[in-house]
Parts: sequence; structure tokens; C-alpha cells
Amino acid sequence: MKSSYRAMQVGQGRKLELVERPVPTPESGEVLIAVEACGVCGADANDIDRVDPALTPPRVPGHEVVGRIVALGANTPSIWKVGSRVGVGRLGGHCNECSDCRRGRFNLCRKQPVVGSACDGGYAEMMIARATGLVSIPKELLSVEAAPILCAGIATFNALKKSGAEAGDTVAILGIGGLGHMALQYAWKMGFRVVAVGRGAGIAMDAMGLGAHRYVDTERENAAEILNALGGARAILTTTGNPTAVAALMPALQPDGRLVVLGIGKEPLQVSTGYLVTGERHVIGSITGSSYENEKALDFSVLTGVRPLIEIMPLERAQEAVERMRSGAATFRIVLTMEDGTNADQ
Repeated sequence: MKSSYRAMQVGQGRKLELVERPVPTPESGEVLIAVEACGVCGADANDIDRVDPALTPPRVPGHEVVGRIVALGANTPSIWKVGSRVGVGRLGGHCNECSDCRRGRFNLCRKQPVVGSACDGGYAEMMIARATGLVSIPKELLSVEAAPILCAGIATFNALKKSGAEAGDTVAILGIGGLGHMALQYAWKMGFRVVAVGRGAGIAMDAMGLGAHRYVDTERENAAEILNALGGARAILTTTGNPTAVAALMPALQPDGRLVVLGIGKEPLQVSTGYLVTGERHVIGSITGSSYENEKALDFSVLTGVRPLIEIMPLERAQEAVERMRSGAATFRIVLTMEDGTNADQ
């Protein structure tokens, strides 16, 4: 193992800079991962914008990480071995002590680090991770395929499971981007009638190819009216942070239907209390998932052929990748790789 590794850290002006760092030693309950791939997520941009400029050393973003364990800290569970291919998502590993952990709600543990924000992430050749946050990666998936599933995949997979919809029900997916393109595939494979709702005709062919039975262009059509003509939506999964767009679609929600919110917006969502009460409708949030749930999303992806649509870029182009993601020009997801032969475990 080399004594140093390359990392893209948040430097001056909140720009990513390539640096060399000494290889760390995992502490109790931790592992050291040689990173093979790391997805670029919209949340990474927020992490970069909000990073503490006084942090020493500067933060390394990235929370869709796939690699292999190269060192084990003390008291690491025996299921993890040197050489195991593992992933780490947004949630960096539950504490096993808080009230939510004791209830088995590990994704709601408030004492776990947020990867790429509260601790260093995967825009690097090496990364320290809590063992409780590790996800086993199926051999059938390439590392670049598995990486986005650890965030965009699990988020949409779990949200659909919480939606209350059953096979044959109509489910609307609002926002066809990095999250939405995964939601379309999962919804189709789960047996729902899938209606994709987006802006502009340019995404229509992609949406239909990913599993939508109907695409609604909100620039030309009234999505709520179209959904109501189909009998209404049993569930609406929204990946957008635009509360106006979400509110415009809510009149299509069936009685006892559920709006599942994934996209986080700066403005409040306006919902009529009478509309909720008279139809016993639900508005719920959904946050990613536990390591176990992440493994279920990965396994489901293998079984049904769900894969993210990705662009691949090398680690040193991470700043370009983030800017491309911010602009909306990326083909759904971008994944950084360490394939230049200098990975620290070689």
C-alpha cells in the first residue's frame, strides 16, 4: 500500500483542488476503503457551498462510494474482510445506541455522520468509513453502476415502497433527472402504471424508454387533468425542490393516496388542510435507507435489470463534473473513477 493518496478537497473559493494526503489508519469500528468509483450527486453541490472554510484539512465531498476494503480497524464485524467490495451512501453508519437505533430505524439515527458533509467522502482514492454504514456490492454490478444506486437508487426504491401503491396502480413521478430516471425504472419493474411528469419534450423519449407508460410535458399539458382522466394517482413521488410544481400536481392524488417527497426546496409546500382531511390524503417524506435496505435496492436492481444512466469522468475532473451536474447538462448521473493506475492500494 502506498503512503499517500489523491483527493479532491474543497479549496479556496469553494473550488475542488487535487491534493495528496497521507493514508489514514482506521480506528475502532472503521475500515479503510480503496475507492473505485464515486457518483456525483446534487447534494454534493450543497455540501461544497456550505463547507466550513476553516476546516482543517478541508472537506472531501462525495457520498456514492464503491471500493474495496484494504484495512480493518479493531472491533470490525467479522462479515467484513480485506478485499470485500463495499459501498457507502449518504448515511455514514448508525451509532447503535440512540432511541431510533434501538427501534431498528437505523436510517433515522441522528448520531451518524453525513458522508461528504460531516466527514470526508469518496472524491478520493481512499476513504475511512464506519463499519455500520457499509453496504455489500453484488458481483453482477460494475462499480460505476452500483455507485448511484447507493443514493439515487435507494432513495427512490424506498420511497416507492412507502408509497402505498400496489401492482396495477397509477404512480406519477415528478421530475425526470438523476433521481427520477431511477424512480421510473423501479416503478415500472414494481408493476405500476407509470406516468412521468417533466418540463419540455426533450426528455419524453428517455422517460418512455425508462419505463413510463405516459409522459406529460407540463409546458404543454395539464398534468393533474391527465392523471385524473386516468382515475387519479395512487401515489405521487416528487424529486423536485419546486413546491409550486408539486402543489400543481396534488389535485390528481386519489383519496387515501400519498405524496412522497424526496426533493428538498427552500420554500414551503402549500397544501390545503381541507384537501388532506376530506380525502384522507397523506404527505410524507422519505430519506434514503439503511445499509440493509440499500442492499435490497442493489439486489432488486440486479434481478430486474435496473441500471443508472451515467457519464464517467476521472477523479481529477471532479470540478468539471460538479459544474456539469449543476448546469443540468449531465445525462442523468456522473460517476468519478480512479482508473489512472495510481490508486493507493496498488
